[in-house]
Amino acid sequence: MPAATATRLNTPHAVQQSVLFPTHLVAAVGLGVGYRLRGRSSPPTASQPTLTVWWLVVGAALPDLIDKPLGMTGVTELFHSVGHSALVLPVLGVAAIVSRRGLALAVGWGSHLVLDALHVGINGRPSDALFLGWPLVVPPTPPAIPPGEFVWVYLGSPSFYFEVLLWLAVGALVVWSLCRPSGTQPN
Repeated sequence: MPAATATRLNTPHAVQQSVLFPTHLVAAVGLGVGYRLRGRSSPPTASQPTLTVWWLVVGAALPDLIDKPLGMTGVTELFHSVGHSALVLPVLGVAAIVSRRGLALAVGWGSHLVLDALHVGINGRPSDALFLGWPLVVPPTPPAIPPGEFVWVYLGSPSFYFEVLLWLAVGALVVWSLCRPSGTQPN
């Protein structure tokens, strides 16, 4: 195994290089609830398809469910590879055109990629967003931070505060949607 590959695979921080996994799921729920609130007064039509929360969450989970096992088993040298590559967008585009579920899956998947790229940019490592171009472009090796230290580094990072705000915003949106009478339009 080349030295660069060994370094990437043995880097504890590589697993936690992006937004925490539950945040992707929460963001997908927020997209689904927000979309439902936007169109609550009228049923979906062919021109306004339904984005179900379930398929948004599945789409948001898939990049990590594909890439983390590939990285852990050494199939790829990065934990952001096939599932995190923007090169899958044409396939997702076809899925989005073919069915409403495919559209929700593609939107959830896209939200995952956007959040991961935003995360590394917020933390001052925009070149790490090169994972979007995998396998044509490979991002630099992530910082080597032991797992115990990672917790403290993460808690002080700008993206930690971004994630907290995202969770609070989605929580407020969900509560608001549950408290709002059915069929009312937002002001």
